[in-house]
Amino acid sequence: MLDLDETRESVPPKDAATLLLLRDRPSGPEIFCVERNKKSAFMGGAIVFPGGKVDALDADAAWSQITTAPHAAGAGLADDQDHLRALTVAACRESLEEACILPVSGGALDEAGLRALQSALTAGSTALRAALEARRLRLDLGALVPFARWVTPVAESRRFDARFFVARAPEGQVGAHDEHETVSSFWATPRDVLARWDEGRVQLAPPTHRTLTVLSAHASVDDAIAAALRASLAPICPRLVPHKDAQGDTLALVLPGDPEHDVPEARVAGPSRYVLRGERWRSEDPPR
Repeated sequence: MLDLDETRESVPPKDAATLLLLRDRPSGPEIFCVERNKKSAFMGGAIVFPGGKVDALDADAAWSQITTAPHAAGAGLADDQDHLRALTVAACRESLEEACILPVSGGALDEAGLRALQSALTAGSTALRAALEARRLRLDLGALVPFARWVTPVAESRRFDARFFVARAPEGQVGAHDEHETVSSFWATPRDVLARWDEGRVQLAPPTHRTLTVLSAHASVDDAIAAALRASLAPICPRLVPHKDAQGDTLALVLPGDPEHDVPEARVAGPSRYVLRGERWRSEDPPR
């Protein structure tokens, strides 16, 4: 799932954006998840959240006429307001493409409207903006609340500087995978997804696992959003190191705050490393 090599020369990470879509249910908030195509070069077969790299057209100034202002708290994730708009436009675009869910202001979208916007997106950003204008809708960038920032380890061959945003799923939008980049999709509580991972039924990369762990502590979407507004937005870039304990020699991805990471302060709650056990990265504290 990951292509890690501790001797690899570092490559600059590309901007990316991920959208955590939540909805309230009696059992607690559910999150929308998609399964990446096993043929994907990056995290093939893994359960992830809708997202992807930022395209140059996401930074087109024309978006400012067809979007609400990004959430003010997102300033800590971007170089400036234009950069933040590009990141949040990318998160919305990827959500429409991979999940058939789109936060908008000015009206509601039903299944037919979402499919029409998906079709417009295949023709490019200009066509999508025109389709939104025709419906008197704007991308609701302000609904995307900054959640975290994960940077792919230096040891990876494909690196991304991924900004995570959380948003309440628009009423009536149920979601659907695209059957290309994503081959299945589902709503589930974070605890349920983590249980599937514990049982070996799904694959989760460390950032996905930690995000679900953090979200599992919240009883409602409002609670999760409130916690996001208090969270650190400093980048979390795991470092690949050798790991040795009673179970033998292996590798670990250490997070900021771990004794073997060069950033001394923790930037996300939970154990400070992910240890490779077989083919799975397990969340653990460092050996004592």
